[in-house]
Amino acid sequence: MGNLTAVYPGTFDPITNGHIDIIGRAARIVDRLVIGVAGNLGKQPMFSVDERLEMVRDDIKPLCGSDFGALEARVFDNLLMDFAVSVDARFIIRGLRAVSDFDFEFQMVGMNARLNPEVEIVFLMASERHQFIASRFVKEIALMRGDVTSFVSPAVATRLDSKVSEIHS
Repeated sequence: MGNLTAVYPGTFDPITNGHIDIIGRAARIVDRLVIGVAGNLGKQPMFSVDERLEMVRDDIKPLCGSDFGALEARVFDNLLMDFAVSVDARFIIRGLRAVSDFDFEFQMVGMNARLNPEVEIVFLMASERHQFIASRFVKEIALMRGDVTSFVSPAVATRLDSKVSEIHS
């Protein structure tokens, strides 16, 4: 291969163990995986784009330098297909947890294929132990002072606790 690049995009608000699972599995099948942290969002994230980028970079550090392809994280605030072209990606990696994810992703594939048919979308099913993890649920649990330590890394759990304390003060 030698130069097979893929993009794994997301809001990562916050990054979860499910995201890390997909990143690790995707990094085994490509030479370079660019984790694209979406900066221009229609929704209101809990964390700023800089905080989300820092969390992603911190959480992927243990994967760097192992049997995986090169990993990097970057912010993007343009069309996903334009971002993919800007990093020379031939693939976009998407994680699927449930049939409801597939319905949404199926529509996105059609739109993205019209924008750039040269970039393929590759789906990876979430591992059984991570199928139920969603960032929005993690945030809800954290906001209600629940234990999120089995869903995110210790560093992200600490950041969530700090952010929740800010919100509640």
